[in-house]
Amino acid sequence: MDLTIGQVAARTGLSVHTLRLYEREGLLYTEVRRDAAGRRLYGQPDLDWLDVCTKFRASGMPLSAIRRFAELVRQGAGNEAERLELLRAHRDLVEGRIKELHDCLVLIEGKVATYEEHLSRGTAAALWTGDGG
Repeated sequence: MDLTIGQVAARTGLSVHTLRLYEREGLLYTEVRRDAAGRRLYGQPDLDWLDVCTKFRASGMPLSAIRRFAELVRQGAGNEAERLELLRAHRDLVEGRIKELHDCLVLIEGKVATYEEHLSRGTAAALWTGDGG
């Protein structure tokens, strides 16, 4: 299966600009193939890798870390320990962000419960107490 950059953009939700950026920045683990006219061609392995990149980016992984991971994959076997180290470091950052977001959610849930209670009692005017409302 050969797909053009436009078809890949439509399938992945990534813009053509982003796909070109990923290629330019060395984020792909293989070199993008080209047809006789020089147009980019992508296959299923490229789509699979772009899915990985998209999830890495959505989780906050910097382009430099994705680039390093892609470099390691391109190098082949023998560097799995370094790949694992990179992934563990990013996992730790993501877990920290999840904890921060959980703490935020707990605060918001408490505020929602307070507002719901006051609105149901008709005492909403008493909500501002100087403690963050």
